[in-house]
Amino acid sequence: MKVNWGSRTLRASVELLSSMRFSISLLTVICIASVIGTVLKQQEPLNNYVNQFGPFWAQVFRLASLNTVYSAWWFLLILAFLVVSTSLCIARNTPKILADFNQLKEDIREQSLKAFGHRAQAALAESPEAAARRIGQTLVESGWKVKLQHRSAGWMVAAKKGSANKLGYIAAHSAIVLICVGGLLDGDMVVRAQMLLNGKSTYTGGGLIADVPAAHRLGENNPTFRANLLVSEGTQSSTAILNQPGGVLLQELPFAVELKKFIVEYYSTGMPKLFASEIVIHDKASGEKIPARVEVNHPARYKGVEIYQSSFDDGGSSVTLKAIPMAAASKPFEIEGTIGGSSSLANGQGPGAEQLTLEYTALRVINVENFANAGSASGALSSGADVRKVDLRQAIETRLGAANKTTTQKELRNVGPSVSYKLRDAAGQAREFQNYMLPVKMDDNADNPAIFLMGVREKPSDPFQYLRIPADPESSTDTFVRLRAALADPAQRDRAVQRYARLAIGADRPELAQQLTDSAARALALFAGSETAPVPASRAGGAAAADKVKASGGLQAISDFMEANVPEAERNRAGEVLVRILNGTLFELTAMVREQAGLKPLAQDAKTQAFMAQLVLSLSDAPYYPAPMAFQLKDFKQVQASVFQVARAPGKTIVYLGCAFLIVGIFAMLYIRERRVWVWLAPQTGQGTPEGRGEESAGPAGPPPSVSKSAENTQATLALSANRKTMDGDKEFEMLKTRLLQAPL
Repeated sequence: MKVNWGSRTLRASVELLSSMRFSISLLTVICIASVIGTVLKQQEPLNNYVNQFGPFWAQVFRLASLNTVYSAWWFLLILAFLVVSTSLCIARNTPKILADFNQLKEDIREQSLKAFGHRAQAALAESPEAAARRIGQTLVESGWKVKLQHRSAGWMVAAKKGSANKLGYIAAHSAIVLICVGGLLDGDMVVRAQMLLNGKSTYTGGGLIADVPAAHRLGENNPTFRANLLVSEGTQSSTAILNQPGGVLLQELPFAVELKKFIVEYYSTGMPKLFASEIVIHDKASGEKIPARVEVNHPARYKGVEIYQSSFDDGGSSVTLKAIPMAAASKPFEIEGTIGGSSSLANGQGPGAEQLTLEYTALRVINVENFANAGSASGALSSGADVRKVDLRQAIETRLGAANKTTTQKELRNVGPSVSYKLRDAAGQAREFQNYMLPVKMDDNADNPAIFLMGVREKPSDPFQYLRIPADPESSTDTFVRLRAALADPAQRDRAVQRYARLAIGADRPELAQQLTDSAARALALFAGSETAPVPASRAGGAAAADKVKASGGLQAISDFMEANVPEAERNRAGEVLVRILNGTLFELTAMVREQAGLKPLAQDAKTQAFMAQLVLSLSDAPYYPAPMAFQLKDFKQVQASVFQVARAPGKTIVYLGCAFLIVGIFAMLYIRERRVWVWLAPQTGQGTPEGRGEESAGPAGPPPSVSKSAENTQATLALSANRKTMDGDKEFEMLKTRLLQAPL
């Protein structure tokens, strides 16, 4: 835009702002920022970025506001500059476009037509005026805007078609302005203006919503906001939460939302099919109650505020947990709590006992997992497939066609409820646990037992690692608990050893019975962790450290004992014998604890063998469980809660209008071609035949006959100009030659 007033700096600034290169630069930066905002999760707690990217990059994200790109001051400033720049571009070019809209350029010189690529000439057997009127009428009937100009040397026919192409420029650029303005109105700009002008500030504390001071609340008349509203079943709320960098703001609503019922419908596989909320809107001013239903993509609207179904959460479900001891000193017990609450525990007795805090974090009633490859131990090798075979056709087909094609097989199964909790020590360090209520069948082998999954992880970014406890014939973990307690009792171990030796050898060979008793007692003591075993040099870091001892128990203790006391050449055979003795002794110990509990003995079949194999592995892994107890979900009473997004978005209509302008503008610029046609018609004198008299023959040597009178023709020059050269333009020019000049194709 040319500015004829102001200083030279002002004129240069306006020229820069209204230039296309400046607008394209701004759009490039906005695109890059949008990519960052899409790839990087927005408005996450700082600890999440630290865990995922490290402290350095987390600090970079915070300082550059990359974790809140769309509300960052620099992003809003770029949007504002883009609005100004595009508006100046429109202001600079619109007058010229409008002036050129009705201008047919009939004053063009006839000599200039020779420079056009599409040009043709022809002689017409009619006067220039008659030809001009005929050509003009033909163009008008074809939808051209036509103007005739009479000159001293002839007639100029000027026509134009596709003028809407230039309007597409105005529409597309106006769309950018409208979309940016709508985005600014619906963004944080208004909220930040209130914080700056009205003394509002973010709230960083805790406690009840009713206790938050007015300085952290926005009024009901706030023109634009987008906040979250959590409502539990049977309760109502009228205060939404606006997440802001460094804290939150409370948004008062002109009504209260009461959640009557939260509805979840599932497919047969357990996958969710529908989320919906039956609500009642309570008008604060009139007291009117308006029932409504909110579904995903089907919001409710009241007083200019739209209520969307955003997600769902736990509304304070009550759970009953059963403690499964993982340490010898622990005893089974039950504890009740509420999701979102916590309980205090003591690891041990006396003043030196470790204090723990049990935090109930989540209850999930439905858990859908993929069991397609659950039965495969080692992929293609276990299935007998030839891993060297390459099926090119199958490889191509899996990458073509519908987007829902996948090379991964899916066998979705609902494995039932689960509970998540954290155990926090006195120093504030916590581990996260996820335990399933029901035993899970991991494969299709009927002999393998279902197992209880006890998951644990150190950090939120880590996957869960699971302790697998087999379900006994009563579908419980009681056999595991009783057997672990019996392993910690020397008297119980001694009776199991004597029972195993008596059944294996009998009373007629006392010398072998004593050897077997000693071996079984040693194996069971090592497995129980009550007898120390030297750590081998290979695990201790060298021969000098081989005298160190460790009483961890499990199969690792037996392995360490074998490596330290048995020559390498004999370890395989001795290990097989010792493991067989251990399994037999544990089976007898299991039979003893079941008898003491009044339960039926285990049958001698393949199912019992698979159960005992998994039970040995679970007992071996239990000492490494990073908590003195695991809590299994025994009972629960679910209370659902809906998370609504409440929004007052006046810029939405502006954005919709901008989108319509953008569609129209792009369509006009891409699919409408501006064409101009000029036809110059000038009189031309040609040779005629004698009129009113016959021709006289002069003989072979006589003079040529003379002409009695001249006849008038018209010389026509046609030229076509288009803003884009296309094949359609070539065809259209040939058609115009035929219709206007009667020239052959």
